[in-house]
Amino acid sequence: MSVPQFNMRQLLEAGVHFGHQSHRWNPKMAPFIYGARNNIHILDLTQTVPMLHQALNKVSDTVAGGGRVLFVATKRQASDSIAEAAKRSAQYFINHRWLGGTLTNWKTISTSIRRLRQLDDILADPQGRTKKEVLNIQRERDKLNQALGGIKDMGGVPDLLFVIDTNKEGIAIKEARKLGIPIVAIVDTNCDPDGIDFPVPGNDDAGRAITLYCDLIARAALDGLERGQGLSGVDVGASAEPPAENLPEVKVFKGIDGPRGDADDLKRITGITVKLEQKLNDAGVFHFWQIADLDADNLASLDRKLKLKGQIAQENWVAQAKKLVDASAA
Repeated sequence: MSVPQFNMRQLLEAGVHFGHQSHRWNPKMAPFIYGARNNIHILDLTQTVPMLHQALNKVSDTVAGGGRVLFVATKRQASDSIAEAAKRSAQYFINHRWLGGTLTNWKTISTSIRRLRQLDDILADPQGRTKKEVLNIQRERDKLNQALGGIKDMGGVPDLLFVIDTNKEGIAIKEARKLGIPIVAIVDTNCDPDGIDFPVPGNDDAGRAITLYCDLIARAALDGLERGQGLSGVDVGASAEPPAENLPEVKVFKGIDGPRGDADDLKRITGITVKLEQKLNDAGVFHFWQIADLDADNLASLDRKLKLKGQIAQENWVAQAKKLVDASAA
């Protein structure tokens, strides 16, 4: 594995470039703002791309060195994504509410975590307790688990913080800075980038953007785990659960459910036989325009699906179909 790759197109599709309304901004973000459109600030993705890559390298290097990464995002639209990403990469998270002193007063937080473990043990074997006692214990456990469940196994302060929305997580930022813990953070146009070691200019509200950040950070942490195992001499092949490899996504061709009006006589295209026409119909191809509109990816996936071994490209079906479409339109 390696640090996850991404491109500017993915950032654009996720809406990373959209900032806040131009009157809701922090002037310190001016160097990262490309301009404004319809009274909305647009972030400069030519700066976001290298800064995000640098942040991913930091996450990977931290985990490879045996460090712990704490994911922090308590806003509603980010809480599920942040928890899922942290669990997937064997890291830690806070997604409900940041308790003051979580880092600077770790001794007290550790006491609460011990209490949470005790309650888990009691609920695992509640014999001899009344229903009311069990219900009260369960409520206390749920409350503690909501606040501390994501850091229950952390065992100490983290080595790196990943934060979404530095305004909302201001207390977490201050505590990390006080302890000298490096911070990777998504900074929107209304945020203060000062004090953030690895700022990443980007939208911190859009669900698709948050999902993309979490996925990239999680994959960077997994890369660090694998590199760390390699450096420590662990035989990955002999492990009970070898790390998953990220395989390239294979595009699957999708046709239409049925012909739009009368189906075209696909046999007019050189190379298409009666049998092959039936296969194309089964794959959802009924019209010349469908073949004429095939791009490189869909052409390859259709060729794969019908096991044609490059016949579509060799016999130039696309060009033939375009001519037939033009002729029918004339």
